[in-house]
Amino acid sequence: MAKKSKEKKFSKKLLHKYRLVVLNEDTFEERFAIKLTRLNVFVILSLGTILLIAGTIFLIAFTSLKEYIPGYSSTALKKQATVLNYKTDSLQQVIDLNEQYYTSIKKVLTGDVSTVEFNRDSIIDASTIDPNDLDLVPTKEDSILRDLVDKEDKYNVFESNISSSNFVLFPPVNGTISEGYNLREKHFAVDVVVAKDTPVKATADGTVIFAEWTAETGYVVIIEHSYELISVYKHNASITKQQGDLVKSGEVIAMAGNTGELTTGPHLHFELWQKGYPVNPTQFIDFN
Repeated sequence: MAKKSKEKKFSKKLLHKYRLVVLNEDTFEERFAIKLTRLNVFVILSLGTILLIAGTIFLIAFTSLKEYIPGYSSTALKKQATVLNYKTDSLQQVIDLNEQYYTSIKKVLTGDVSTVEFNRDSIIDASTIDPNDLDLVPTKEDSILRDLVDKEDKYNVFESNISSSNFVLFPPVNGTISEGYNLREKHFAVDVVVAKDTPVKATADGTVIFAEWTAETGYVVIIEHSYELISVYKHNASITKQQGDLVKSGEVIAMAGNTGELTTGPHLHFELWQKGYPVNPTQFIDFN
């Protein structure tokens, strides 16, 4: 009986009606009134709390407000970090390639490379062979490869077959050779005696990859040509081109001089390199 009476009292308290009245303080005029019970107040507060929590979670999860909460990172910052990571990786690859490229140029300048014998007579002998004496019947594998290449070239809009027969080297200067090409003494060049300020010309079309002053060889110009050929011009009095310039065959790139520590008079120190190996310039150029 006691429990039932307590339950009845509790239910009465919950369902007991109260009146919430808003009055004008000066006139005591009733402005607003509402009937409430403790149960209604509890239900309203519970629903309001649930809606507030749900709204807060929605704002944090689906809006940019979460960026202001410690521990959350910005979506824009994540995208930017990803882009920067890709750019850093690409730049690292470019730096590695440039390091290899500059190392090759340094070897060309210092002559610190392995040498290779280049016999022009062997090429001349090979050109005198009669093609009729050769077995030119293609094999089955060769025919398949030729057919595959023909199909690829048929739809190739770029010129892929460029003959090197039209590639001619222009003499950079004309004069007397004071010291020739000598592999044993590691003199991978010809020294051509010329008057001071004689125009030095590019031996072929190409791109200037080096045009700077060096202590030992004065003003130096290095040009990269087709077919992996590089020409080097040292001891110049001045240079008229800079790195990155495109030059034509016979175009003036410097003025001959007597600059640098390793020189004994006005002359041009001229080198030719192909695929990283020195080549005797007199085999291809007539300096007289």
